[in-house]
Amino acid sequence: MRNIRLIARLDIKGPNLIKGIHLEGLRVIGSPNEYALRYYQQGADELIYMDCVASLYGRNHLGDIIRSAAKNIFVPMTVGGGIRSVEDATNILRAGADKVAVNTAAVSNPKLINEISRRFGSQCMVLSIEAKEVGKDLWEVYTNNGRERTGLDVIDWVKRGVAKGAGEVLLTSVDREGTRKGFDIALVRAVTAEISVPVIACGGMGKPEDLVDVVNMGHADAVAMADILHYNRSDIGEIRAVAKESGMGVRDYESA
Repeated sequence: MRNIRLIARLDIKGPNLIKGIHLEGLRVIGSPNEYALRYYQQGADELIYMDCVASLYGRNHLGDIIRSAAKNIFVPMTVGGGIRSVEDATNILRAGADKVAVNTAAVSNPKLINEISRRFGSQCMVLSIEAKEVGKDLWEVYTNNGRERTGLDVIDWVKRGVAKGAGEVLLTSVDREGTRKGFDIALVRAVTAEISVPVIACGGMGKPEDLVDVVNMGHADAVAMADILHYNRSDIGEIRAVAKESGMGVRDYESA
């Protein structure tokens, strides 16, 4: 049985950890690395850092935050937002990231997926997809933190991205993000049915049992969570316990 990864997601604006609903109405939560260290100590398997305004400024601004985090955090870190070139990916990986997540730039320049995958390996290239439902069992790809339509069908795009070398998919439901209503299981299931690389479900986790549902019914390989952790409605330890009680494979964790 494969282990399901429990991933804490941290959306960053400037120096602050923020959280919104539908990727909008952003509210300042606090210091990103204080929260990241807390989630690491709770036993998070990985961390995802997303620079949520990077596309507006044309580059990722998380280098200093990642360098600081890497001194005390020893689980894989994925960084996204504003990664527009192999050089951008190189810089953020040198800062301490293990993987880069690319959305907006991959849509505008799909060759970037190939280039990053060839340079660093497919395991380093995470295709980030922001999806909105546009009809029954139909979802459209959005960019620029859920603001811009692309006209791309999510299923067509994810298959294309994996064919170009993406080794993992971060799948965010903009409709569910921040709502606490649970994951868009139909979306996750539609994507996992078409590709063989790991899929991280993101957007909507309201309670630990939502993880069980998206894994069992959506076949997600990992779950990214934010609101449920930031507002102390649950923690990684409780979520891990619920997953284990359901019979799910998760990494054993013992506090240092």
